[in-house]
Amino acid sequence: MCNVTLIHKIFLKNTLKMTQKYTILFDLDGTLVDTAPDLMNAHNHVMKKFGYKTKSTDDIRQLVGKGAKSLIGRSVWGQAKKEFSQIKDKKITDKMVKEFINFYAQNIVKESTLNNGVKDFLVWCKKENISMAVCTNKQEHLAIDLLKKIGIYDYFEYVAGSNTFNFCKPDPRHLTSIIEILNGDIKKTLMIGDSETDAKASKDAAIPMILVENGYTEKKSNEIYHSHLIKDFIGLEKIIINYIND
Repeated sequence: MCNVTLIHKIFLKNTLKMTQKYTILFDLDGTLVDTAPDLMNAHNHVMKKFGYKTKSTDDIRQLVGKGAKSLIGRSVWGQAKKEFSQIKDKKITDKMVKEFINFYAQNIVKESTLNNGVKDFLVWCKKENISMAVCTNKQEHLAIDLLKKIGIYDYFEYVAGSNTFNFCKPDPRHLTSIIEILNGDIKKTLMIGDSETDAKASKDAAIPMILVENGYTEKKSNEIYHSHLIKDFIGLEKIIINYIND
């Protein structure tokens, strides 16, 4: 009887391994979508309104990885450090963040575009029965709205933003909580991102990281943890297949 029970448990375990879906977690800004132009417009709208200098699209790409408040803060207190070094008013910063989010929400897909090869890759993943979710430091409602308006929301089983849980990237729980919700297996999960924020979360969660080159970061690719480096999503299937068949 004991042998029968043992055989049954082994059978169930092997069956679970064969049926367990593979999971891919995606960052949003700079990874799936080039949102920098619309973020720049929202950012510069706020800067002009509150009397600060504006920034270029390239500047914005280096600022967006940690969310709206960080973007505003790093721009204001970094660029205008000498001139405004005495300004520490949190109320003003909060007003700026609110203004940014409101303006951005109303203009979220004016100039944003899918990164090269994204749509075809998502279609392929669906055919391969791969679970997909978005893990972003954008606020959840903005992330969902962007994904819907740009036409790829339905490919994802879950979307977690900066305010979905009580933590966000680079905290690894942002990733592991999604995996748990999807009933996934951390050993059958990959993260695709473009910055050190994604990389740190992946590394601390012990999840392989696929890094998209020229992402929204100040760091060079060789300074960021990654298992694979890609230019865009074209041909990414070849890398994923190796993990699925492992």
